[in-house]
Amino acid sequence: MRNLKAPKLPKLILPSLTSEQVLMLIDKAGNTRNQAIIALATESGLRVSELANIKPEDVEWDIRIIRTLGKGGKESYAPFGKLSDQYLKAWLGVHSPNGNIWGIDKRGIQTMLRRLEEDTGIPCNPHTFRRTFACLLRKAGVDTMTIKDLGRWESLEMVQRYTRSVSFHDSLKFYKAPLG
Repeated sequence: MRNLKAPKLPKLILPSLTSEQVLMLIDKAGNTRNQAIIALATESGLRVSELANIKPEDVEWDIRIIRTLGKGGKESYAPFGKLSDQYLKAWLGVHSPNGNIWGIDKRGIQTMLRRLEEDTGIPCNPHTFRRTFACLLRKAGVDTMTIKDLGRWESLEMVQRYTRSVSFHDSLKFYKAPLG
């Protein structure tokens, strides 16, 4: 048995969403808090534990970043866009946080996403949104090193694993012939 090589496993392409699917999920989310969670998960690539632990003082509104404690308790920053800004401000306008900004924990976020997946048939686990963050950036022509830094990944290999669903044809639109 020691001399046998392990079988090669296929490189699975795990699901990521299109921006249209994300917008549909936001529309079906049911309330402002859930809309904010989905928008922020997609625009920031936050891990579910990072997302669940956001406090009001962690948000830097003027430059749209969130201070977070990532894997291994490492402090880092996550960007967010106009859509997240809109939903976060709407949510915080009606909710006074005591602890995290959501009023639910990591399990609460996972449960909300599971229910949304059951209602829509669209994959909604937290990792799907992290993959979607990476894939949407890649499809927009953002280089892998920048995605690594924005998503707080340790290695380029992880970004490549997360963006496996980006096809040759997605990348071809950024091709410029080297000889003119």
